Amino acid sequence: MPKPRKRLAGAAGPAGPDNKGPAGKRTKTKNPVGTSATLGNSSPEKTSASKSCGKNLSSYWLMKSEPESRLEKGVDVKFSIEDLKAQPKQTACWDGVRNYQARNFLRAMQLGQEAFFYHSNCKEPGIAGLVKIVKEAYPDHIQFEKNNPHYDPSSKEDNPKWSMVDVQFVQMMKRYITLAELKTHYQAHKTTGGPLKNMALFTRQRLSIQPLTREEFDFILSLEEKEPS
Repeated sequence: MPKPRKRLAGAAGPAGPDNKGPAGKRTKTKNPVGTSATLGNSSPEKTSASKSCGKNLSSYWLMKSEPESRLEKGVDVKFSIEDLKAQPKQTACWDGVRNYQARNFLRAMQLGQEAFFYHSNCKEPGIAGLVKIVKEAYPDHIQFEKNNPHYDPSSKEDNPKWSMVDVQFVQMMKRYITLAELKTHYQAHKTTGGPLKNMALFTRQRLSIQPLTREEFDFILSLEEKEPS
């Protein structure tokens, strides 16, 4: 089995939009993947997700991960967008999600959809870049690894409780979009009815996997070209 070494924020941490505290955990995928569409075949997990999450829940996502070293049961759970870039084919599994709603969002993801890679639980939380889904939901192998911080003894191999997807690096943001900047827009948009008025980063801040509307996604991308407010 691969040695656990890096983190992707998965489960819900203490309250706060930067998701301070424990979340998810990633390990190097056993079978590194590329962008082949054959890797995105639907699974029973995807079907069940459609029932629980609703059809076409979202086409855009925000996924939180910790870019700074932090030991959890002796394992460094750090995993930044730079770490993703360094992986074979710039691809890794997004494992360690131990929150049911976040897991259901993972199961609703479709091949080729894009997500913001959000740095959480760090000095300056914010959006660092873009990734895309290159393999749809399948069982998270670390739920069965007894020495892993995210081992779940209640999960059975014939009926796994937890899922993961594979993501691939797309690009860095032209500039880092901080949580503080996003919060300024969110507060303004609550009054004006702007695109971020209901952004899950602030309304469901405990979740490390969050859906985005097309309007939210496009507005955040547009911030790249502007000076911070």
